Amino acid sequence: VIQELGIHVPSYSKYVNQALYSSHGMRSRIFFDKETFGVDKIVINPGPRGGGESEDAAAPSQELLKQFLADAPLSDQAKRDLQRLYAEPKDYFPGLTSEEKKAKLARVSYASFLKDVAGVHEDIVKMYQAFPHGLFGVGIDAVSAQDAWGLDLPGLDGMKLDPSPGKGMNRDAIPNEEAEKYFFHFPDGNASIARLLVRKLVPDAIPGNSSSDVVLAKANYAKLDDSGSSVRIRLNSTAVRVKHLGDAAGAKEVEVSYVRGGKLYTAKAKNAILACWHVVIPYICEELPEKQKEALASAQKVPLLYTNVALHNWTSFQKLGTSSVYAPGMYHTSVNLDLPVSMGGYEFPRTPDEPIVVHLMKAACSPGHPARQQHIAGRMELYTTSFETMERNIREQLARTLGPGGFDPARDIAAITVNRWPHGYAYEYNSLFDSFWLEGGETPCEVARQPHGRIAIANADAGAYAYTDEAINQAWRAVGDVTRG
Repeated sequence: VIQELGIHVPSYSKYVNQALYSSHGMRSRIFFDKETFGVDKIVINPGPRGGGESEDAAAPSQELLKQFLADAPLSDQAKRDLQRLYAEPKDYFPGLTSEEKKAKLARVSYASFLKDVAGVHEDIVKMYQAFPHGLFGVGIDAVSAQDAWGLDLPGLDGMKLDPSPGKGMNRDAIPNEEAEKYFFHFPDGNASIARLLVRKLVPDAIPGNSSSDVVLAKANYAKLDDSGSSVRIRLNSTAVRVKHLGDAAGAKEVEVSYVRGGKLYTAKAKNAILACWHVVIPYICEELPEKQKEALASAQKVPLLYTNVALHNWTSFQKLGTSSVYAPGMYHTSVNLDLPVSMGGYEFPRTPDEPIVVHLMKAACSPGHPARQQHIAGRMELYTTSFETMERNIREQLARTLGPGGFDPARDIAAITVNRWPHGYAYEYNSLFDSFWLEGGETPCEVARQPHGRIAIANADAGAYAYTDEAINQAWRAVGDVTRG
């Protein structure tokens, strides 16, 4: 489908300037905050894996580690422990086979591994706590040590583990060469893929004929729901009930009721695909089997806060020598300059005196609880936190982080867009909390996505994997479920 949309993944290198930030002497850094570490200080990141897409994900070197240890506001013991984790590989489970070691690592969090097995200072645990936020929406208290090994976090190099994935390993923690090669970032993210899909289905709605010209193309919304079109997209129409007209086994049609402008409408079709959040489906399709409803309801969404801040310039980043900041103790745990992508007439800023967009990410989590409970609590946090509170945190964090580079939030911030994402990523199975994932057997998403009569079920939830390719895979399967007969 990516090829059919005209997206030529190997050509990505001609759109992105990978050397832009490094040419200005900028690289990934860590911001230590005074509330967590005793002082506000920004230092070099010795192992930049986790700050964001714009980081320079270089392997840690002794030179970087030496510089970090000299500057970081950590206790002497913490520095010795970190040096040991990096430079003195140790097998903490001698006498066990690789498979047995992985089984133990899959059942203990990385935070517990660091504290109770490797015996490191609490400061090291605090430093790595927020590392997996961007992947899973939780910290290392809720991510297994086996997954930490897959993510190349320190302390596991001496375990002599064979490279094959262990049981219960998260898919994001398993190295995937194909996925690395298939990376492609549009200036507006995945919105361009959605727009290309719309253009393919309703050509008159979005002008142009290439994957690059869609970036600045203006959509004609009046064409989306044209009665003369073979495909009609009806916006602002919320489905509230889906049911077969008759018994599911013998029905010839499905009826969908939806609300638009305060009025209730119905539509009938031979088949229907529910590509909404799985937790919503039991409420709008009451005829599904109870077991399937339970499986659908188990698909917790991961709450996240995505914030974009438009700056008049990025000179403060350049003066501090950073393009990506990991801030484990702050409100937003990552701050990244946008990826330098120019495409279809959109030009990325090339010099620090030009305006730029900065992306900040917060995982609304509650360390110490199972992942699903953290997600429920995080959702309530995002719903109940005012924009005023968020804005105050944004301005304060940027001032504290970039102030040494001359940043003034009152002068340098042009605009702020906060995207509350209480139902964000699809929940990915976790060996610490999901026994079926560790021990094998049927997964809830397999039960949840079963076709029911003329109704099929899609969404990334159907694969328990929060990525565009999985959403496309599940859509392909769902279409097959209703057309196979």
